[in-house]
Amino acid sequence: MSRTIAELVEGALRDIPDFPAPGVLFKDITPLLADPTAFAAVIADMAARHRAVQLVAGVEARGFVIGAALAHALGVGFIPVRKAGKLPGRTASLSYDLEYGSATIEVHADDIPGGARVLLVDDVLATGGTAVAAWDLLESVGAEVTGFEVIIELAALGGRERLAGRDVHALLTV
Repeated sequence: MSRTIAELVEGALRDIPDFPAPGVLFKDITPLLADPTAFAAVIADMAARHRAVQLVAGVEARGFVIGAALAHALGVGFIPVRKAGKLPGRTASLSYDLEYGSATIEVHADDIPGGARVLLVDDVLATGGTAVAAWDLLESVGAEVTGFEVIIELAALGGRERLAGRDVHALLTV
């Protein structure tokens, strides 16, 4: 019997209790990344839905790993969405609120041709703040963001609701 992609992902995760803070159960994807069969299946599953994109944008840091592999599989370029101050040259930035403070993310404004179809990826969808900010930042520099792909969605945190009206796909929802 073959497993679904959700079953494959769930079987390749490691739960880390009380990380990064007491009471939090962290869903660690590093065992999935270390398993070449599981990682290849994740990338193939994501790629099958997004053949028409021109670029893949990945959110720092685990989104870089997933996004670069996905961009390679699709034969397109990769755009890093980084924390402020990490990219050289001319950048576009967007600040947004987090649960306990604020953050700023940046992209190289010149790396995205106007109207380019861009897929946004990350490892986890939690509250959705970073995803919304990254999506909005990409659009502010002229991208047409076609969707948001994640490995895991933490449904109880409501991130999908913050992305209402946008194409969001999670391989596993917990």
